[in-house]
Formats: sequence, structure tokens, C-alpha cells
Amino acid sequence: MARAKNQRQHRIVRMLEQHAVASQGQLVELLEAEGVMATQATVSRDLEELGAVKVRMPGGHTAYAIPELPKDQISPEDHLQRVLGEWAVEVSCSANIIVIRTPPGSAHVVGSALDRTGLEGVIGTVAGDDTIIVVVGQSTNPQSLELYLKNLAGLNETRDGDE
Repeated sequence: MARAKNQRQHRIVRMLEQHAVASQGQLVELLEAEGVMATQATVSRDLEELGAVKVRMPGGHTAYAIPELPKDQISPEDHLQRVLGEWAVEVSCSANIIVIRTPPGSAHVVGSALDRTGLEGVIGTVAGDDTIIVVVGQSTNPQSLELYLKNLAGLNETRDGDE
């Protein structure tokens, strides 16, 4: 239910502001203490959707935090590689548009990761249920970006005779 998800994510943001939350398990326990039942997998997805990052605290410990400004919600390339490797099943290019296919219900995860990565030359993304459209700027070679995304996703398999 979307409303419950929005409410849970709002509570997660509040908790991260009020507590030094070091692990997803700790966050599950904090939610449970407020009467919100969530699995670690759900909390993991919530943290990703919220753009949470691990930051170093005084004393060397790490804790989750939500960057204040959307421009600060940049995800590193290894995160994009993990998301593409897990969810992208096809990447293709036509003119200045790259189309990324995912299993049903997964496009938003890939679209969000692309948006937060801030790839140079990407004007914007639109995610549906199982398809993401990536609009590429005029000064960017879309075929090069297509190849880059395929490589990150592990989709550049060679076929017999193509080597």
C-alpha cells in the first residue's frame, strides 16, 4: 500500500535525523518500537529510494543520513553498476534516446539510480513499469553511453563469431 510506504519512509527520515542509525537491522528495530513492521529488505529499498548514504560520524563510526539537497543525492558508479546488473535486462539506443528494459515493476529503481548518479550528458529519465527512457543531450554520443550502460549492467556478452 503506497500510503503505508510513504508513512514508513517519512518515519525513517525522522529516525535518521534523531538517531545515529548504523545498520538496517537497527532501523528495523526502531521502526518496530514505533509499531511499524518492516523487513530488512523493505528498509533497504526504502533507504535506496530516499537516497540515504552512509556518513562518517565523530569517533569514526558510520551512520545513515539523507542529503538535504537533491543535488547532493548522488550515488556512486558502483551503486549504479549494482542496480543495472541486478535489474537491467536490455539496453538499446535510437537517436538521442536510450531505452533500458527491466522486469515488471522495477524500472523506478533503475531510473532513480540513474538520476542520482548524475551521468554527464543525460538530460533526464522517465521510468514506467518495466522501461526507462534516458534522454541524451546533443553533445553526448548516445552509442557510447549505451555501451557504457551495457558494460555496467554486464550485458555486453559476445556471441560465437562476434569476437
